[in-house]
Amino acid sequence: MLRLEARPEPSAFWRHASPFLALLLTVLFGVLMFVALGKDPVKGLGVFFWEPIKSGYALGELMVKATPLLIIALGLAVCFRSNVWNIGAEGQFVMGAIFAAGVALLAQKDTTRWIVVPILLAGVAGGMAWAGVTAWLRDRFHANEILVSLMLVYVATLVLGYLVYGPWKDPAGYNFPQTQNFEKVTQIPRLFAGSRVSVGLWMALAGVLALWVFLFRTRAGFALQVGGLAPHAARYAGFSSRRALWVALLTSGGAAGLAGALEVAGPIGQLTPYVPAGYGFAAIIVAFVGRLHPVGMAFSAVLMSMFYIGGELAQSRLGLPKSLTGVFQGLLLFTLLACDTLMHYRIRRVALGGGH
Repeated sequence: MLRLEARPEPSAFWRHASPFLALLLTVLFGVLMFVALGKDPVKGLGVFFWEPIKSGYALGELMVKATPLLIIALGLAVCFRSNVWNIGAEGQFVMGAIFAAGVALLAQKDTTRWIVVPILLAGVAGGMAWAGVTAWLRDRFHANEILVSLMLVYVATLVLGYLVYGPWKDPAGYNFPQTQNFEKVTQIPRLFAGSRVSVGLWMALAGVLALWVFLFRTRAGFALQVGGLAPHAARYAGFSSRRALWVALLTSGGAAGLAGALEVAGPIGQLTPYVPAGYGFAAIIVAFVGRLHPVGMAFSAVLMSMFYIGGELAQSRLGLPKSLTGVFQGLLLFTLLACDTLMHYRIRRVALGGGH
């Protein structure tokens, strides 16, 4: 008989090994799922784990998906480490896209290329403003930030729908709910010819370094984490929990807004109802699979982007529904939560009989 026995202290080994075991279990469940659907599991796993990396172009598309996931996850890590539960990054992503699109639509053909900077800043401002609503309601009325931030996702989506079906709708767009295509000068500079990878990738990698320095080399980052782990100790040390709340949510919202701006002024090139791609929710999984560590989240963002691309390929090549992406994301989160049990408990064999 097997029994879970509490550890005297969390296991450092399983803290790092748990994500790898979770990935292995996700793959095994994926194999069983492909078999149950009557598909070749080798081909099924191939579209998820080989096709996204088999060529230079495929790697470029992988980075296109990983960039917004990583940027949003970096912001969410600041929140989660400070014990502020921002679940509404998707809404902040959408508002960042809306604000950025508003600036991009003002550009003309002869506008300077520097218009890209105001576009990105507008995206950051949009995300921060939307996260600021949550921060203000939590600070002023003690509202639950989980519910508030989540509900604001739907409000942001409704605002997006109003704009693309209404005042911002392209009059020459054959009645499709979308804005006109942005002028070429508004496009985020790309890193390579023939690839959609933009300078947003460098921003994401710079964010990894910046977050590492902030969390582990600055007093402000230390105060933020102490406030999350031990609020009473933080207050005793003179750290402001109110300041931590605002810093965490505004940082997270700004990062999500930046990701939204990079998306609409990069691969999409216009504002459409399909801007909400689930990146804000998937980034939550990225953050926890990466253990809220900047470097770990860089690797988990790549893994999650493989699931996105794999889901699209499974739809076109294997005739499977695109929702398979969400299934793999859910499996990864579920198995990670299950495997994290091993951090706090060990499995013991207990002999039956004899009153023991």
